[in-house]
Amino acid sequence: MDKKFYLVREDVLPEAMKKTIDAKELIDRGKAESIGDAVQKVDLSRSAFYKYRDTVFPFSSIVKEKLITLFFYLEDRSGTLSQLLGVVASAGCNVLTIHQTIPLQGRANVTLSLNVSEMGLGIDDLLSQLSELEFVEKVEVLGSGA
Repeated sequence: MDKKFYLVREDVLPEAMKKTIDAKELIDRGKAESIGDAVQKVDLSRSAFYKYRDTVFPFSSIVKEKLITLFFYLEDRSGTLSQLLGVVASAGCNVLTIHQTIPLQGRANVTLSLNVSEMGLGIDDLLSQLSELEFVEKVEVLGSGA
């Protein structure tokens, strides 16, 4: 049977699913010695952990080939693309492609395809850093994988 997958915002997930992801992360990072230790640290029952452990995953874990495509809505200012690429480079990403539209009405769109296999932080952290740039109006993940 084929299984369908959905990308869902964290704020709409039930608390038990969020805590399951947190417990799995503690185990993966070696901050919990066992499942029992992990579920105790996040205040989750073992039965809830076992119910969801194979069904919920953080977005960063589904990046198959460590490629991601991001779409940006930017204010048209001198040096914005350079600053954007500086943040991407400092995170350890390799830019594979860049596409920028001609600025219209003070706005430009940029699409970046990135190899994130050498990235030193999580994708969520990168997205947060990019969103905080004053000239970035919006950043969206268009896709991931090969």
